[in-house]
Amino acid sequence: MAWNRNCPALVDEFIHAQVISRGLDERTAIAYRMDLENFYLWPEAPGESEKAAGAPDRDDRMEDRMEAYLEYLSREKGLRWSTISRKQKVFGYYLAYLVSRGIRKGRRPLKPVGHSREASIDTLLTKKEVEAFFHAIDREYEDLDSDFRRRICLRDQVMMKLLFYHGMDISDLLQLELSDYNPKTATLVIHRKRQEDYSVHLFSRVLRQQMDQWLSEHLYFEQAGPYHNRMFLSKLGKPLSMKMVINIFDKYRIMAGIEKVCKPKDLKNSLGRYAEDVVRELG
Repeated sequence: MAWNRNCPALVDEFIHAQVISRGLDERTAIAYRMDLENFYLWPEAPGESEKAAGAPDRDDRMEDRMEAYLEYLSREKGLRWSTISRKQKVFGYYLAYLVSRGIRKGRRPLKPVGHSREASIDTLLTKKEVEAFFHAIDREYEDLDSDFRRRICLRDQVMMKLLFYHGMDISDLLQLELSDYNPKTATLVIHRKRQEDYSVHLFSRVLRQQMDQWLSEHLYFEQAGPYHNRMFLSKLGKPLSMKMVINIFDKYRIMAGIEKVCKPKDLKNSLGRYAEDVVRELG
């Protein structure tokens, strides 16, 4: 499903009509936006024609693509059924909005996707756990009395929030370079192996502020060599490893009192769960 020049405007208009004008939480708007952007950015199946993918205003197979995407999230990504169900509802709202705007002539209900039984082990973080996790990082940052250690903590704050808010793969996160971020537009270019690059806008005001601060502190980690432009560096000025990111996540998971067995990928997949909890609290 191609992400063309019309999609951002349509998504913005939908979110304003469905979320903002109804007074729902800003984080719900972020979750809706990520649901739709990730759907549009989902790579096409090998050999699928451009005509089959189509533009959003002419694609009479959008429902098929949405169902295939949700099935992919269920089988390949292992997302909880309740998360899949929430995304399916968002897609349904979006299709109805396109019909109301006259962009599509009609729509059909999306078929149920995935299994109806929750996985026996729930590894995604709840709203309470997400907030405890980031509170643990914020608390450590405030308590540290060393400027250098505060810079390390700031780096960790930014990395963990990029995982959570924008669902980045750790491998993509670790390949980011300084030139991939435009502070004027708060836009970050993500480079994916064997797939097209794509851009995300940092919607969180706090994350934008922390990113700008981290970039101003980056020079303290730069060393002569090929990696000085890498976005996230170790205290020795070298690229971080996957294991280091896992250790960082585990450190703050333990500090936050989160006892469930979970990994950084569970944090990156928890925005939908977070949005569910927010909506549930709003009644």
